[in-house]
Amino acid sequence: MAAAKAPGGMLKGTEPFDLATVQASLRAFSANANKTMNLFPEGSGQGDTAAAPKIWQTKADFDAKMKAFAAAADKAVNDIKDEATFKTAFPEVAKNCGGCHTDYRVKKS
Repeated sequence: MAAAKAPGGMLKGTEPFDLATVQASLRAFSANANKTMNLFPEGSGQGDTAAAPKIWQTKADFDAKMKAFAAAADKAVNDIKDEATFKTAFPEVAKNCGGCHTDYRVKKS
């Protein structure tokens, strides 16, 4: 997700901390997580897709992970006030994002 690039650089120290950018990214994460739950209706897992069949096999878990990701992003918007709180709160958001990629995406070869 493009919204992760700048905050990822900020965590690594390759980009300067910018609160407005972080908060815009977090809001994008939340909005995208909420939209993503509706992108995989039953029977839509046909054709060429990077989505793993596990999405449809365990849809309730997938939706729960999307909700947790959105909730973590929403909480971080309120919790992150400066670089120190960013470095504490943002990794939790990233963990919620990465877990879904691991479980529900077909690995590229």
